[in-house]
Amino acid sequence: MVSMKDIAQRCGVSVATVSKALNGQPDIGEETRNRIAAVAREMGYMTNSAARALKTNRTYNLGVLFVDERRSGLTHEYFSAVLESFKVEAEAHGYDITFINHNVGGKPTSYLQHCLYRGVDGVVIACVDFNDSRVRELVDSGIPLVTIDHIFNNRLAVVSDNVSGVEELVRYVYGKGHRKIAFLHGERTTVTQNRLTGFYRACEEMGLDIPEEYVRECVYHDPDRCAQETRELLALPERPSCILFPDDYSYIGGMNVLSEMGLRVPEDISVVGYDGIHLAKVLRLTTYSQNTLALGKIAAERLISLIEHPKTTLIDRIMVPGSLMEGTSVKEI
Repeated sequence: MVSMKDIAQRCGVSVATVSKALNGQPDIGEETRNRIAAVAREMGYMTNSAARALKTNRTYNLGVLFVDERRSGLTHEYFSAVLESFKVEAEAHGYDITFINHNVGGKPTSYLQHCLYRGVDGVVIACVDFNDSRVRELVDSGIPLVTIDHIFNNRLAVVSDNVSGVEELVRYVYGKGHRKIAFLHGERTTVTQNRLTGFYRACEEMGLDIPEEYVRECVYHDPDRCAQETRELLALPERPSCILFPDDYSYIGGMNVLSEMGLRVPEDISVVGYDGIHLAKVLRLTTYSQNTLALGKIAAERLISLIEHPKTTLIDRIMVPGSLMEGTSVKEI
């Protein structure tokens, strides 16, 4: 294994100079620092994580708590894109990531105990039951933490702007002449509540009186449940001219029902999705594209800042806007 002494001999400098250069000390010239770094990369030098942990009181390891109850795991397009962005940014800062669960060595444990066992410097929480007592225990601990799409008091949060997202979709559909607009939303979560607020706020702004039966609860990332609710929606005496689906993936269920009933999109009925995954582009579905790159990147940046600069990092909520992605699924009336 390559050591600092090997690098020092290759560069013709002292071991102390190599150590300062690789640890970012300010009393080393830029040219010398760059030359040492280049030689270290060329020789395949890796820092000793145990030694670095003792010196800095850090493990340079971030925990990721991701519990997808739909069991789609990292095939969930939205969260996998967010976590990939988080991972890339974390690695750019020299951090590794570890997935947190409630089982260590075949024995049940809490999320907090797993974090302590792994010695993580901080945790990002995404796609969990935020009311789970094990999640609340972790949130209430002293571990630096950032949540995605959920807000706790006195904890960093990075949130997609779901209120504005649905508002923009409703305004777009209204602008196309639609007045009978239905909304199939996901299960009751903070995200859903924000989207419902955006939906009703935009409808009120446009002077639309939406029948209660037009607003129905589905489940995110569940085409089967979406198909069921779509079928019941279309069985109403006066069906809507446009349906807002909970997410692009769930729309598959609705699309199948429409096809079974011989309804064409957008000639017979208009539809919109949410998320902006690749599938939406293939189907040319009008949707709202969430900025997964920014969500993951900002979450990693702020968590690392909280770890490395705890006294100067502001504990706040960062709202990340997305953008409307226009397809061909909404007919102009």
